[in-house]
Amino acid sequence: MPEFVQIDGLKRYFDVSAPWLVRQIEGRPRQIVQAVDGVDIAIAKGETFSLVGESGCGKSTVARLVVGLYPPTAGKIEFDGHDMATQRNQARHSALRRRLQMIFQDPFASLNPRWRVFDIIAEPIRAFDLAKDKVDLRQQVEDLLRQVRLTPADGAKFPHEFSGGQRQRISIARALGSRPEFLVCDEPTSALDVSVQAQILNLMRDLQDRFGLTYLFISHNLAVVRHMANRIGVMYLGRLVEVAPAREMFAKPKHPYTRMLLDAVPDLDLTGRKRKPVEGEVPNPIDPPPGCPFHPRCPFAFERCRVDMPLPIRAGAATVRCHAVEEGRI
Repeated sequence: MPEFVQIDGLKRYFDVSAPWLVRQIEGRPRQIVQAVDGVDIAIAKGETFSLVGESGCGKSTVARLVVGLYPPTAGKIEFDGHDMATQRNQARHSALRRRLQMIFQDPFASLNPRWRVFDIIAEPIRAFDLAKDKVDLRQQVEDLLRQVRLTPADGAKFPHEFSGGQRQRISIARALGSRPEFLVCDEPTSALDVSVQAQILNLMRDLQDRFGLTYLFISHNLAVVRHMANRIGVMYLGRLVEVAPAREMFAKPKHPYTRMLLDAVPDLDLTGRKRKPVEGEVPNPIDPPPGCPFHPRCPFAFERCRVDMPLPIRAGAATVRCHAVEEGRI
């Protein structure tokens, strides 16, 4: 049985070179950022797959590639068995697009400040022609507002009249307007207060159970990921270095980078474990180090790590890119 969302060999490179004339005069080479460099992800229907990693590792770029905001440099994105990049039939492409939506990171920037909330939520319903008439449209918008625990009266207001958490509820209602099956959530709670984050995450879990939604959940907050994810992919410099079920990753992380991230999480259970801050800096993505990109920060690195790029291997229920794991040294 094929996965609901299948991503194979996904790449996205950005040309950040200086203008041609400047390069000619100063003798500069072209500069290419390999933001996403060969990512493979399989997401089953109804599950939450989470991408984690430090800022700049390529998580948000993956999110934008999946929903079609960026075209991929290479690779394939299949949604329910259909290749999104090569879909040429306009009606079929529109039908597929209706089934996936995105929730953005910043609720202050992702809503049109000139539109009333009713029109913001009604827009995808109108765009995909999902309402029979104006009465049906109003009924659907009011139902969506109730689903995200707002009131129908809130539809007459503008976004600036709401708090950050309420704006994110409006963003979720808008995303649900097209009756999607797959939601790409790009750090949907990182701009919110901690207490509000918990409310939004609980709402998203309730909606997932109610509508059978599938999530690609992007976050740098491991506590949030632990609450939401069935499986987790850890990204470093554009590549997935470990993919594992959430329970196993938190209990027995395999990759040194995953261990480093988990060691930096505060010990809320008061077990006596010492918190260790993440050491070192992420290398320049324009000029990444040879071999394993993590080797300059890795306590287990040896000569092979500085020369050969590790390939994905199975380690229990996890898939890991690490020579030290492959050779049983950690």
